[in-house]
Amino acid sequence: MLKPAAYIEDADSLERAVGRLAAQPRLAVDTESNSMYAYRGRTCLIQVSTAAEDLLVDPLAIDDIGALGGILADGAIEKVFHAAEYDLICLKRDFDFDVCGIFDTMAAARVCGYARIGLGNMLSDLLGVPHGKKHQTDDWARRPLPASYRRYAQMDTHYLLPLRDRLHEELAAADKLDEAYEYFADVTRFELKSQEFDPDGFWTLSRPGALDNRQLAALRELYILRDELAQARDEPPGRMMSNKALLQIAKSLPRRRSELEGMRGLPRWLVRRHGHEVIEAVKHGAESQLPLAPPRQPRIPNHIAERYNALITWRRQRAQARGVESDVIISKDALWQIARRNPHGLDDLGDIEGLGPWRRGEYGAELLGVVNGRG
Repeated sequence: MLKPAAYIEDADSLERAVGRLAAQPRLAVDTESNSMYAYRGRTCLIQVSTAAEDLLVDPLAIDDIGALGGILADGAIEKVFHAAEYDLICLKRDFDFDVCGIFDTMAAARVCGYARIGLGNMLSDLLGVPHGKKHQTDDWARRPLPASYRRYAQMDTHYLLPLRDRLHEELAAADKLDEAYEYFADVTRFELKSQEFDPDGFWTLSRPGALDNRQLAALRELYILRDELAQARDEPPGRMMSNKALLQIAKSLPRRRSELEGMRGLPRWLVRRHGHEVIEAVKHGAESQLPLAPPRQPRIPNHIAERYNALITWRRQRAQARGVESDVIISKDALWQIARRNPHGLDDLGDIEGLGPWRRGEYGAELLGVVNGRG
């Protein structure tokens, strides 16, 4: 029976907890967010486990959790995540935390060739611990946080350290530790996307030629209206009106609110409260001049595309031989860099992002053979 996790909701408790965490060689870490329930999601809970205790840190209750950032940035303390990328993005976006010294159990499982890599599957298959998905899509901004939520959140990190040890042993036995740690480093390279609304984002919703200029102009106005309504209600735009609903409205150019009723992806309450605004947006758009479309991406030269396709084929075959997913071998981004550079020697691969020392040593000669027609 698990002892309940300590709930940290004030600065003094956090400071004491951080003092204990600083003495640990490794920590298990996870986060919970409310991105499915808010216009702009935020981190609502940070779970941290050691071999001795489980902590639930409430950043909605504590004005400044900066003390935790120092622990996460300390490379001497290993931080164990399962599927770290989204957690790292949230921690950077919401608190400007950089996390060093990562061991990602999902990435480790992929290097080992496991097919079932969800946390629940890994805990069940390797440790015999059941862990369901009941609260995966809940609103983690809810307060007070129910006991069932706390228990679920605690389970996300409580068993991560023994799971890490099991996978570390497998990697070491297979001589795959260097590969795994290089793969973990890939996870830390991400680019924070701007959270500012782009009114020209509507161009991505419609296939070229699917709508005429009047319909596209109406789509733009609907896209802007949806964002305004979502901000006002603090809800994700997609829960207000789905992309399919926007396209359907823009295509049909309705003139009366009654024409909106029964449309899929368009809630009845929204038609009732804001139907007239939707009709006005359609009317205004249809009477407006369509802004210029964004410039198209330049066409990739045939010789580069051919090199890339050859590299993709090599990657797929290498992955099949290893019994792993293709991106474990090397990322598509790294393959594009190689295709564009057309390297002739190992030195030419030295600064390609996603192609670290282990991959260069393991695959460098094969990659050169592929791009120079010898693969």
